[in-house]
Amino acid sequence: MQNGRVEISAQNHNYAVDPATLPKGVEVTHINLNDGTCAGLAYPALNVMSLQYHLEASPGPHDSDCVFRDFVELMTSVKYRA
Repeated sequence: MQNGRVEISAQNHNYAVDPATLPKGVEVTHINLNDGTCAGLAYPALNVMSLQYHLEASPGPHDSDCVFRDFVELMTSVKYRA
């Protein structure tokens, strides 16, 4: 949702987060195009991000680069603020 791109992913779970139950400040970052379920979250106030699918790190082979880049940037920004 943040960059308008579609990522290829593997999903094999029987659960999903209901966005209506999320606390204030938590953002839905990814939505599954097949079933509309929440596939990713971010909580910027706590420097947290989460994905509810398996990142395919090799089929593209660069399909997941933006997610890994975001994670590294988050770690780097927190490290240098401390």
